[in-house]
Amino acid sequence: MFVTLEGIDRSGKTTQARLLSEALGPDTLLLREPGGTPAGERIRELLGDARIELEATSELLLFGAARAELVAREIRPAIAAGRDVVCDRFTDSTLAYQGAARGLGADPVTVLNRLATGGLRPDLTVLLRVEAGLAAQRRAADDDRFEREGAEFQVAVAAAYDEIAGREPDRVVVVDASHEVEAVHAAVMAAVDERAATPS
Repeated sequence: MFVTLEGIDRSGKTTQARLLSEALGPDTLLLREPGGTPAGERIRELLGDARIELEATSELLLFGAARAELVAREIRPAIAAGRDVVCDRFTDSTLAYQGAARGLGADPVTVLNRLATGGLRPDLTVLLRVEAGLAAQRRAADDDRFEREGAEFQVAVAAAYDEIAGREPDRVVVVDASHEVEAVHAAVMAAVDERAATPS
């Protein structure tokens, strides 16, 4: 199964992705976006550097390049080998952040996502929903460019995620991420177990 976790910054994606990967077993491949490959990790450093200003289109193309590497070198080979794959962010992030919050629109982002992934889609996407104000309280000292954008930016991202969930309820399951870590993990596992039990 290919599972992605999405949500605004500081919604708990990284923690929940790790917990899900551990629960699925040692053969599970845990990845993050951008990253997961040598090129992807270098791109991640560039995208997260708060000292660097990037045009929205440049940002979009960098995400696409990192994603293309990750899909070709890690995700598709793992799926072909029958392994579970858990990814902290995927195509929905680009639709929400660059398409909506950065104002580039859904069409160019959709085209780039399709090119970068070859049409690969997650079997399940867990959207961790948390209010921007609560997420802001989790702010860390090493926040990246996106985490420093402020509440208004995160509200726009959250609204875009809700639109995606509304359009694709068969793929996207919304989980309330305002609870304690263990409770959120239990809800994530319930969504994964239900999907695994559903005939494809």
